[in-house]
Amino acid sequence: FWYRAQSPSQPPAFSRVSLRMATTAEKKAVKAQEQLAESADTLVGSAAVQEVSAIRQESSAERRTKLAADRTLLAGERTYAAWIRTGLAALAAAIGAKALLEDLVPDWLVLSASIVLLIFAEFCFVAGVWRELAGTERPEPDAAQLPAWLLVIFNGFLVLLGVAVLVGIVTR
Repeated sequence: FWYRAQSPSQPPAFSRVSLRMATTAEKKAVKAQEQLAESADTLVGSAAVQEVSAIRQESSAERRTKLAADRTLLAGERTYAAWIRTGLAALAAAIGAKALLEDLVPDWLVLSASIVLLIFAEFCFVAGVWRELAGTERPEPDAAQLPAWLLVIFNGFLVLLGVAVLVGIVTR
């Protein structure tokens, strides 16, 4: 069945089949080589895409850190503004208390209320600049910061203004 006797004049069928099998195997091998080369190219391209993606993720993380630093800076400035706003309101309340309550309540009560409000205003001015300048270590933001010398000069002026108002209220 499997083995047939062949005559010597004919070339053996086995050699023709093996020749055909060899060319088919070679074609398959060439095709496999081509697919392997394509796969390698795809892998190299994929590695390059992953590298770019990793760089993009790193820069994205850096950007998020910078934005967080900006938010921290702005939150600190809002807190500083709240201290100054509260101090100015207390300063105005001290002046208003002296002007409006002078004829309605005893003088010692008007004077003590005005002095307490002025001391509170002075505390707010000092605490605002102290908190802004002596804050914890912060990352470097993209946004520009207020210069420390400007804050000190501005708050120094407000403290002197409060002292002048205090002297004016006590001597009047």
